Amino acid sequence: MNGNVRIASVAVATPPYCINQARAEAFLTKHYTDRLSQKSLASMRKIFAHPSVLRRHLAVDDLESLVNEHPDSRIARYTQWAVSLSSQAIVHALAQAGLTIDAMSGLVVNTCTGYICPGISTYLIEKLGLSDRLRAHDLVGSGCGGALPNLQICEDMLKGTGEGVIVSVSVEICSATFQMADDLSLVISNAIFADGASASVLWRRPEGLELVASASRYDPKSRDDIRYIYRQGQLHNQISVLLPGIASKLVAKVVMDLLKLKGLRIDDIQHWAIHPGGEKVINAVRDEIGLSEEQVRSTRDILAGYGNMSSPTVWFVLREILEKDIAPGDWCIMVAFGAGLCAHAFLLRV
Repeated sequence: MNGNVRIASVAVATPPYCINQARAEAFLTKHYTDRLSQKSLASMRKIFAHPSVLRRHLAVDDLESLVNEHPDSRIARYTQWAVSLSSQAIVHALAQAGLTIDAMSGLVVNTCTGYICPGISTYLIEKLGLSDRLRAHDLVGSGCGGALPNLQICEDMLKGTGEGVIVSVSVEICSATFQMADDLSLVISNAIFADGASASVLWRRPEGLELVASASRYDPKSRDDIRYIYRQGQLHNQISVLLPGIASKLVAKVVMDLLKLKGLRIDDIQHWAIHPGGEKVINAVRDEIGLSEEQVRSTRDILAGYGNMSSPTVWFVLREILEKDIAPGDWCIMVAFGAGLCAHAFLLRV
């Protein structure tokens, strides 16, 4: 063991129900045409036809169950699937690291797509038979950027306690916030968002991906450009058309903050795990930082194959990078951003 916290393994989980964009658009057209203006219908056709998203996984048995879903049924579905996907990811992540459930000394879970009290962590303690002395924390409200504040807390827990194994879980059931109205924010949301979970195992052993440094930035004045708002007691996603420009500038600032901490330059970083907030957002972040198309390839691949699953999505991107040709000594920057407006970055090294 040494003083550095490392990511020992990363695992992900998605629900089995998978749809392509044509089926999703047909569903919305069937049930919601009478609620949409001709302008919104035209926008919907254009957005769903774009090849940046090809398929997504949703925590439903059938799309029809989303129509007029009762709020009580919705939170029950959120709870069931959040616990199920999280537990799958945890078990797989521990197995990859050569560990069992008994090795866990801490658990941090973040989510923004449903609120239950007590939090998801207590359900996971019960389902997986975790120790009743486990240090467990639940984080809410960080939106798509939530995975990295989670990781910062896990790092702090390990630095404070010494030896141990902490599991970081990000889980979102975006379909549990499904709404449809004559609102471009909702049209876009229903075209890109999906459901999924991730789990990563953190320890202070010499094996794994080293957590070198982290940085965060907040821009509260841009809060209304990306957030959930409550209408009639239910969450509605709100996304501004200005988001790509606003988010990309904040991301560039937090990346530069991180690089300055270690005296590095953009050119020193071989790999970039960037949250896929959408096609326009990816393009804006790429151009603002000055990355090549190849450096955002994994981000685009995850968006195409899974959509935007909110907070766990950046872990899907990192997992894909780790499964490719990554060499000892390589640097990687992990970036996530979302409601707040917030942006977070981690400097990692193989």
